[in-house]
Amino acid sequence: MIRYVSSFFLVLLVILSSCNDKSRSPLEIDIYNPEGDSLGTATLSEQAEGVKIKLNITGLEPGFHAIHIHEFPKCEGPDFKSAGNHFNPDSKLHGLMHPEGAHVGDMPNVEAAEDGKIDGEVTVEKATLADDKYSLLKGEGTSLVIHESQDNGMSQPAGDAGARVACGKITLAEDDKDQSPTNPAETGPEEEEK
Repeated sequence: MIRYVSSFFLVLLVILSSCNDKSRSPLEIDIYNPEGDSLGTATLSEQAEGVKIKLNITGLEPGFHAIHIHEFPKCEGPDFKSAGNHFNPDSKLHGLMHPEGAHVGDMPNVEAAEDGKIDGEVTVEKATLADDKYSLLKGEGTSLVIHESQDNGMSQPAGDAGARVACGKITLAEDDKDQSPTNPAETGPEEEEK
């Protein structure tokens, strides 16, 4: 009888542990510009080939933009340098086209339409949302950063992609989920002049 009860609790523990990782996917994060205005969201979901990121972002300049995962879950404007370097657990060189690359945090460029909107998907190959060396939630988490220009796929350390223009924290921390994002479309004229 004790063996059956012990077996039952062991099975229950395994099931509950796997549910914990599953609750991480999908994970929706908010994306902000350097002024702290909300630009939209990115939804991360675990896939066999890595983490798929569905982007729904507005307010960017039309054209191609570099997008990377950075090592810290910090998005302090105006330059987002607090996000640190690219997520690089294998200590490789930067660039999807570099023979000694790429960082796990390197991804293909994304294109903002004429209206400044990005509505698309990218995949972070090798990455996971589970407890793992390649987890985007390892430690306190990471961040998703969009740059003003496209990544050339080779230059060190960041593909000559220009300034960081948007950022979102990839974290499970509850205090990050309680942020009150601003929306420039909802700001009254008297508030914008301050």
